[in-house]
Amino acid sequence: MPSPAFTPLDLYCERLDASFWAEPLNAVTNGAFVLAAWLAWRLARAQPGRTPWGTRVLVGMLAGIGVGSFLFHTLAVTWAMWADVIPIFLYQLLFLALYLGRVARLSAWACLGWVGVFFVASWGFAALPVQWLNGSLSYGAAFLFVAGLAVHHRRNGRHEPLGLALATGLFAVSLACRSLDMQACHWLSVGTHPLWHVLNAGVLYLSTRALVLNEDRLGQA
Repeated sequence: MPSPAFTPLDLYCERLDASFWAEPLNAVTNGAFVLAAWLAWRLARAQPGRTPWGTRVLVGMLAGIGVGSFLFHTLAVTWAMWADVIPIFLYQLLFLALYLGRVARLSAWACLGWVGVFFVASWGFAALPVQWLNGSLSYGAAFLFVAGLAVHHRRNGRHEPLGLALATGLFAVSLACRSLDMQACHWLSVGTHPLWHVLNAGVLYLSTRALVLNEDRLGQA
């Protein structure tokens, strides 16, 4: 009997057996996250001043999301699932903290408070039955916060003011693709989860772009 960390998982339409390449499209499309990280890094390096350490870490996390998801969709065991989920959640926490501090320019205590609210909201959404929308409700807090930041971004006249609004719309479409994956098996053998990867990579690039183009780099290292 395998240990809990090595328990096989079969959660996606494309997987038909336990082999390494049983989800080829789900695996390969994780390259979109690495591409998004590379584009975000080029953008960050092109801005005046030194790229802040937090932005560097955020871009690294974006690439890490692709690596973790690749492991999950090839090995398909419990520990690989956590290698997929944890980088995503850490990216969300760090992005929120950096945006609130360096773009919205809230105080450290206000940033900490909002990050705490996000953490609690994420826990609440994650506690909902995984059968609802194929587990996509676990991203409910992220969607609501991105939508809220999009409103702030637009109202405060940031560079590319509609960037986060576009990310919000793309996020909604990507969540729909993630939610419909198993139902799509009836008419599409590979499901719709690969589209989640590609579209969500776009969401994370647009979010990172909004931060990079608007962050206050004065006094940052």
